[in-house]
Amino acid sequence: MSSDLFDDVFTLEDRFYSQGYNQGVQDGARAGRIEGRSLGMEKGFEKFLESGRIASKSLVWANRLPQKPQRSPSASEGTEKSSEACTLPPLPKNPRLEKNIKLAYALVEPDTLSTENSDEAVQDFDDRVKRAQGKVKIIEKMLN
Repeated sequence: MSSDLFDDVFTLEDRFYSQGYNQGVQDGARAGRIEGRSLGMEKGFEKFLESGRIASKSLVWANRLPQKPQRSPSASEGTEKSSEACTLPPLPKNPRLEKNIKLAYALVEPDTLSTENSDEAVQDFDDRVKRAQGKVKIIEKMLN
């Protein structure tokens, strides 16, 4: 038996505080994991969206680069013309522009980007996207 009848009453506040604190730590850890995963998915989506946007721009620009001259069809091959619904004007012939377009695409090429969740892979991904964004700015300035 306890020596003091009022021990339970006097320690009631401390017990409730400890119990509430422990429950708060458990709930916070659970909520933190859920929120962390949600934020991670959101940021990952934003990063891959940006890399896809740059890759798409680069592909469009690459297809607008002046093509090397091709041989003309002979009379025996026929002279059918293919009708194209929509064509964009070709870009000016500029070796520096061509190099920057190819490099911008190479930096964000989907097959070469890692989807691992390691610090090194994330750092490499962020670095490549940032460098590609710089190339896109250079290309846009050359075109405007």
